[in-house]
Amino acid sequence: MKPRILIVEDEPGIADTLQYALRTDGFEPAWVATGEDALAQLRAQSPALVILDVGLPDSSGFEVFKRLREFTDVPVVFLTARSDEIDRVVGLELGADDYVAKPFSPRELVARVRSILRRAAKPAAAAPRAAATPIAIDDGRRQIRFYGRLLELSRYEYGLLKTLASRPGHVFTRDTLLERVWDDPGESLDRTVDAHVKTLRAKLKAVAPQLDPIRTHRGTGYALAEDLPATLA
Repeated sequence: MKPRILIVEDEPGIADTLQYALRTDGFEPAWVATGEDALAQLRAQSPALVILDVGLPDSSGFEVFKRLREFTDVPVVFLTARSDEIDRVVGLELGADDYVAKPFSPRELVARVRSILRRAAKPAAAAPRAAATPIAIDDGRRQIRFYGRLLELSRYEYGLLKTLASRPGHVFTRDTLLERVWDDPGESLDRTVDAHVKTLRAKLKAVAPQLDPIRTHRGTGYALAEDLPATLA
């Protein structure tokens, strides 16, 4: 079966171009023009991926993304005419798989779609476990427990914590984290790493307020603390 791609875009010309490019490359595109129609389609039948415009007539694409994440983990690529860094960071912090600004190359967008789907189809590999730390990683379910509590992590928060936990005490530079965790590190920024580390640190602190699991090495990067206690007092 051809992978079904849901396009959520209120401009018919752009939607037609995307449908043609996707159909030519072996996908089955479907198009809706509003956020409410997109949510209805997603509840009825989950596609392989969603291309979601940020500027929709009935609601923000960011808000639609939050609502769809309540019931599906389908990969999402944001599509927007905005080029401001803050919009891009917001989209990535929410956990989107990619972010493409208009005007764009349909071929490039289709290539990104195929790349995301290819990664999603890879069989889960055994994740390295951090020795003598209270972090348990289940890579098959893409879940991490901290002192036995399941963390609600975005895709990038999961990748960051998994990377840091692979070598406690080792300082990972921001460039290394971008390369290992982000799909297109060349399109991301150091500030994106810092923003995700900030939200990840807050989630760890919610479990163990007295601890500082992620250590900042100014001008370099981040490391997972080696001296975390085996259990919480």
